[in-house]
Amino acid sequence: MFDVHDGGVADDDIGLVPGGSLQRAEGNGRKHGQGGIEQCFHRGTSLINWGQGCISRWQVIIKLDIVIQIIHFLNGFMLDPRLLRAFVTIVDVGSFTAAADRLHMTQSTISQQLSRLEQAVGRELIDRAARPVEPTASGERLLGHARRILALEAEAVALLSDPAGTSAIRIGLPDDIATSRLSREFATFSEQHREVRLDVTTGLSRDLSKRFRAGEFDVVVVKESTASVDCHASFPEAVGWFEGADTSGEWPDPMPLVTFPVGGLYRETMFERIERERRNWYIAFTGSSLNSVLVAVEAGLGLSLLPLGAVGNSRVRLNASLGLEPAMVLSVYAWEGRGYVGELVEQITEVLADRFESQGRR
Repeated sequence: MFDVHDGGVADDDIGLVPGGSLQRAEGNGRKHGQGGIEQCFHRGTSLINWGQGCISRWQVIIKLDIVIQIIHFLNGFMLDPRLLRAFVTIVDVGSFTAAADRLHMTQSTISQQLSRLEQAVGRELIDRAARPVEPTASGERLLGHARRILALEAEAVALLSDPAGTSAIRIGLPDDIATSRLSREFATFSEQHREVRLDVTTGLSRDLSKRFRAGEFDVVVVKESTASVDCHASFPEAVGWFEGADTSGEWPDPMPLVTFPVGGLYRETMFERIERERRNWYIAFTGSSLNSVLVAVEAGLGLSLLPLGAVGNSRVRLNASLGLEPAMVLSVYAWEGRGYVGELVEQITEVLADRFESQGRR
């Protein structure tokens, strides 16, 4: 006998019915709670209806052969790929002996695996009397699914064995530094090191610097007034006041400004310079990206302070009265100087050095 103590159900509530299935009897067994539990276990099917009430205790006494039937029923939901592979191989080669040779096992082992699969699904899958052996009607129905399961298993194994993109390097960049030239360097790095994934975030320099110090980035490029002693490399970043190329005449008072959001390094520098000039000003446009700011300046919305290396072929020009500002510093920081991070830092530094040299030739 097999005892489960978790409540109070009379032993005449559950029993065997012809055909070997487990069914709740319609007898006088007692039910506790408002709804009770009704279960019907049958080969290949299961019906479980849970009542709405709270059941305090149950006691179920089940014969051992019923327990075995339940275990076989549950196993039917867990089709072992090894058993499926034995079944598919037998069908493919038409022989237990040949299938055993292909899978490098004994004939008795492959016969046992097929029997376990048939026991799990409750159907005969191979016609053993046929020569060569062939699948039964149930075997034919299972065969396509078995092949797909095995194919998915092989695909998952191959996917997990490929290290591509499993290691991340987190990079923080100002918007105007994420250029096509730097992206090409990233592409070259990725081709050489498929196992490394580059997670790039663009943003304002002050925010990027704080996040780097907090450990959120492995490498960061920031613009600042002076470089810290732990920077890997730094370059002067020339900046100037730009207006639309088609702008004519003097700017009105108050002067309209096109700025980056609060916290942007250029934004505060702009305010300080205009106030030193004793000019009145107002913010006519705020853009969160370099492109949006450049487009606004091109359209004549106002003046803006921008790095000379970022304007490219935009239809803007230096404002004659305000001209250039003292150069800022473009700094590269990294927590490591070796390995993948060190290699990437060298590539970033080379791109920034070329950017600095191109500014000097203008």
